[in-house]
Amino acid sequence: MNNGHTGNRKHKLVRLGRPAIAAALAAGIALTGVTAASAAAASADTAADATAGTGGRFGPYGYGGVRLGMTLKQAEGTRKIVKKLSAGQCSGWDLKAHPTGRDGVGLHISKKLGVALIQAPKDVRTPEGIKVGSTMKQVKKAYPRLDTSGNYPVAVVPGNPKALYYFLSHRGKVHELALALKNQDCTN
Repeated sequence: MNNGHTGNRKHKLVRLGRPAIAAALAAGIALTGVTAASAAAASADTAADATAGTGGRFGPYGYGGVRLGMTLKQAEGTRKIVKKLSAGQCSGWDLKAHPTGRDGVGLHISKKLGVALIQAPKDVRTPEGIKVGSTMKQVKKAYPRLDTSGNYPVAVVPGNPKALYYFLSHRGKVHELALALKNQDCTN
């Protein structure tokens, strides 16, 4: 730095050890109220928001900034959904970035459970690579414990034991994919 003075000025370099860095970070966290969990959730939501509308990962906790289990108020607070219908226990909504058209809904919000089910838009994939248009052979390979005993195949969501993927197929290809709470009370 040249401030017009002649002569050498020595600057002292201070290296902080790990305990000092940890203390500084803890002080910053205490001042801001940010916890590691909330920072991680915010980071995940930011990543999901960045991919909404351009494909991206569907699951294991949600899509497009909307997460399974969010209360109605929290989901509305994202400003990423628009109401389509009210019907008893659950209301039907769409993700603004992925409108479903006149006769569909993109997600169901339960009065009791919050966001209970999210339909996958056509341009998104599960972390295991499954999307609308995948073959059932690909689904079985990605989810070896696929349960086919019910009306449609379901798989426990890797990384989220409280959720299931629902796969509706026609002629051996997935035509609908949903992420839902295991105990969701909105659809059969």
